[in-house]
Order: sequence, then C-alpha cells, then structure tokens
Amino acid sequence: MPSILALFLFVSLHFKNIFEMMSNKKIAVDFDGTIVDDAYPAIGKPKIFAFETLRRLQGEGYRLILWTYRHGKTLDEAVEFCKQNGIEFYAVNSSFEGEVFDSETQSRKLDADWFIDDRNLGGFPGWGEIYNIIQERIEFRVEGKEVLAYSKLKKEKKRGLFW
Repeated sequence: MPSILALFLFVSLHFKNIFEMMSNKKIAVDFDGTIVDDAYPAIGKPKIFAFETLRRLQGEGYRLILWTYRHGKTLDEAVEFCKQNGIEFYAVNSSFEGEVFDSETQSRKLDADWFIDDRNLGGFPGWGEIYNIIQERIEFRVEGKEVLAYSKLKKEKKRGLFW
C-alpha cells in the first residue's frame, strides 16, 4: 500500500506542477481590432467571443496583459471597458504591474508567452480559433505560400524499427 500512496502523491504533485506552469503563462492582447472592432479613438463593438474567451483563459490561470497603442485617456477608457466586461489585466502596456519603462536599460518588447493581435501575420483568426491554438499548443510553419499548423500536418508512419 505505501507504494500506491507514493505513486498517487507523485502523480498528484506532477499534475499540480503542470497546472502551475500553465497558470504562469502570460498572454499579451491588443485592444482595437482584437478585443473590439477597430474604431479608434472610440471604442468599437466587442468582437464575437472576445470577452468570453478572455474570461475563460483568465479563469484557467493565464495572466492577461493589455498591449495597445492607446495611451492617456483612451487607454483608461479601454481598461475601464474591459473591466465592465469582466476582465482585469495583470498588466497594461508593461510586462508586469508597476513596471517603469527605462529605454536605457530595457527593451520595449513585452515579456509574454503569446501575443494576440489583429495585425498578426495571416490576420486575426477569431477568438474560437485562438482558444484552440492556445489549448492545443498549435505551432505554425510556412510551406510555399501557405501557413500550416504543425498539429494538422500529416506525419509519415515509420516503416521499420529504425526507419
């Protein structure tokens, strides 16, 4: 019995570590054209499933960063709009809350695991597809003039023991 208990504890701790690693993932999200239709400097209508997807990701432990061109009053309005729709960001236009940007000692690029933006190469796929890409850890490659998801590519079957 002690070996079964030890195995159970090992497996439990392993899954806990996987969840903690996932929950530390940071996602930088653009506002205009991504969370809402682009109507800058006004706030456009929410994109279909944008807030539902962001709330779900946040509930799964992902840390969301608002990464936008907006600043000053228009930024405050965007942050408040998101808050009214159930999203409070881990950070806004910075890698973490309270970060003070110093161009002499650091890059303007955020420390994030994924960037979601309507100006991605290939365009904005929609929030349902974005959720699937994140959940399934789909990666992409370019083949000719086509962008292909690695997870969707056919894999050749091995024919023998070594080939």
